[in-house]
Amino acid sequence: MTLQRSPKQLAKLIEYVLSRRPDEFGLVTDDDGYIKIKELLKAIKEEEGFRYVRRSHLDEIMLTVRSHSLEISQDVIRSKLRDQLPRQAYAGNPPKLLYTCVRRKAYPHVSEKGIRPAGFSRVILSSNPKLAERMGSRFDRSAVLLTVQVQISVDKGVVFFQAGEEIFLADFIPAGGFTGPPLPKEKPAMKKTDEFEDRQPQRQAGSFYIDLKDKLDKTVPKSKRTSNGTDRKNDGKRMKKQKRKRERPPWRR
Repeated sequence: MTLQRSPKQLAKLIEYVLSRRPDEFGLVTDDDGYIKIKELLKAIKEEEGFRYVRRSHLDEIMLTVRSHSLEISQDVIRSKLRDQLPRQAYAGNPPKLLYTCVRRKAYPHVSEKGIRPAGFSRVILSSNPKLAERMGSRFDRSAVLLTVQVQISVDKGVVFFQAGEEIFLADFIPAGGFTGPPLPKEKPAMKKTDEFEDRQPQRQAGSFYIDLKDKLDKTVPKSKRTSNGTDRKNDGKRMKKQKRKRERPPWRR
């Protein structure tokens, strides 16, 4: 069983993330230095020894650690010490390749229409494919990794911004400005059959059906059958009963 770190140790890690290197954890602050708490917790849980962290542990820091520099406002958090926080700036010389992930279900649409921001103000990209996969797994365990061709995207009007050593941002990435794995093949549509179509019952192996007519034909000898296939002996008895009913009773004679 993994031992939980003290609130002070957890506070030091969070302060490092929020005041110095959010990009190292695949995070981007807004203009005021805030990050959504749920995004911060996802990143912190990926670190060895901090997988237990919940929102309640942040509240514990606020109450028990006197020297912390954290500020919480509803569902966002930031550090008071932001002098070393990387600022978003125009990327004059970005890498030739950048990486980002999209939801697997959205991949066919993205491949046709391009990459748009999902939950953030801009598309978040990384120069490190492993970091991009790490960020993608936070919203989809089977996220699709895409490789952005920077020069092709720039030629299509994309402007890149940098937010730390490994994080880059863009308003959008057009179709044709990135590559990815082959699209999943579409399943052929099932042909609908007429509901009123006559369907013959199919005989399964090991099953049999009883034909009463065949059974009757086999049990009654041909010599005792009538023209319609019935038993002559039984027909004769029926005729005699009918004749007896027609005979005049003795007391009326």
